Amino acid sequence: MMGRPSGIALGLLATAALLAVFALYTQPDFLLKLADQLWACF
Repeated sequence: MMGRPSGIALGLLATAALLAVFALYTQPDFLLKLADQLWACF
């Protein structure tokens, strides 16, 4: 079972990751480049 400090740290890390992903999704150029790279795999 996780202790309280490690649980808080994990929660903060998850929140920071979600905010970083949201910040990337607000940039249309990034999304277009990502879609083009994914499509190139097929």
